[in-house]
Amino acid sequence: MAIHPIEYRYGTEEMRNVWETDNKLQKMLEVEAALSDAEAQLNMIPADAAAEIKSKASIKFVTSKRVSEIEAETNHDIASIVKALAEVCENGAGEYVHFGATSNDIIDTSQSLLFKESIKILKGRLTELLKIILELADKNKKNVCIGRTHGQHALPTTYGMKFAIWADELHRQLNRLDECSERLCVGMMTGAVGTTAALGTEGLAVHKRFSQLLGLKPVLISNQVVQRDAHAEFIMDLANVASTLEKMALEIRNLQRTELDEVGEHFDPRKQVGSSTMPHKMNPITAERICGISRVIRAYVAPALQNNPLWHERDLTNSSCERIILPESCMLTDYIIKLSVKLFNNLVFKPENIERNLNLSHGLIMAERVMAELTRKGVGRQTAYALVRVCALDANEKGIGLKEVISSSKEVTKYLSPEEIVEIMDPHTYIGSAVQMVDNVLTESKEWF
Repeated sequence: MAIHPIEYRYGTEEMRNVWETDNKLQKMLEVEAALSDAEAQLNMIPADAAAEIKSKASIKFVTSKRVSEIEAETNHDIASIVKALAEVCENGAGEYVHFGATSNDIIDTSQSLLFKESIKILKGRLTELLKIILELADKNKKNVCIGRTHGQHALPTTYGMKFAIWADELHRQLNRLDECSERLCVGMMTGAVGTTAALGTEGLAVHKRFSQLLGLKPVLISNQVVQRDAHAEFIMDLANVASTLEKMALEIRNLQRTELDEVGEHFDPRKQVGSSTMPHKMNPITAERICGISRVIRAYVAPALQNNPLWHERDLTNSSCERIILPESCMLTDYIIKLSVKLFNNLVFKPENIERNLNLSHGLIMAERVMAELTRKGVGRQTAYALVRVCALDANEKGIGLKEVISSSKEVTKYLSPEEIVEIMDPHTYIGSAVQMVDNVLTESKEWF
């Protein structure tokens, strides 16, 4: 019976397939095969033995069931895999399995293969999301809306700006995954304390050839484990991705609030139910799920950092922790990226509410522009600020429009004509370089893929 929500509610099939038991076992068997292959190429073990090991290094021959049976007796996961592989090899080839290796040579190198598969999936899904956000930026680059700071109306901006900012950030997250992968996905065949002593004079040669066979960069130096700063970096990168996705989803949740109701996630009233008791509810459940799960992903940063300082050449405190945080971080991050694709692929815009909110303050959001235009007309900036502030406070207190107040102010009309005031008070024409900045992102993005 399923217990963890990842088993039945959260996650994707693609990422589950990476971290499920048989694939993890297959990767460890491939590592054992690469070790024997490298050793045979360096004339350390017979070539026919290496060929036999390689032919049997498959879950077709070494099953999870058999490994579990052995582990029940040995209480050691890697020793159980070694024994299970050795017993299916013929003609004495099993005697050469795992020669010169320690358990973490197998664990850490096979995890590098799992990381490579995981990062490929994550990058593919992030790229899909990025393209959706770029398309939204392009479509909405002239869609003027109210910008908010401290939760209050500030100045006009555009929805294109919102989306382009997110696109730029998603691109940085993709870059971080690439950079981290170079440090994280490494091969290690260096023995019990990292000296390659059991492999004799050919130790470094085996280490390098072994890594090459697996398509990995050989770690420059290690003790019994690949140092966990790279693993912590990877978890922090996933947490960073999660923070970006939460930022995006949180904005949609806020914009979908009844009081704002500018943009929201798609809701199918023919099928969906928003509440078991309130028939009218249409809740932003996808965005809320993204935000909730991102908290779990970020929570794994602390244990990932704590896994780096280990006793001397290594202890076991990282192992049990990593069995949880590595697969779960990958699966949950992949899942909320997929949710984000769904969310932003089906956004619902409400132009009438966007326009309503843009004008909700009766022109107060144009106070900065009035100040700037007065300054261009020769009024000192500080004087202009004080003058417009008085007008803004007066408009707010009387509940009338700023345009009405400044149009009746002799100090203002001394410098600005009625026609100029009409132009100045139009929020649609006060978006500065917003369109050009979005276009700059769109132009740059052509080099991203």
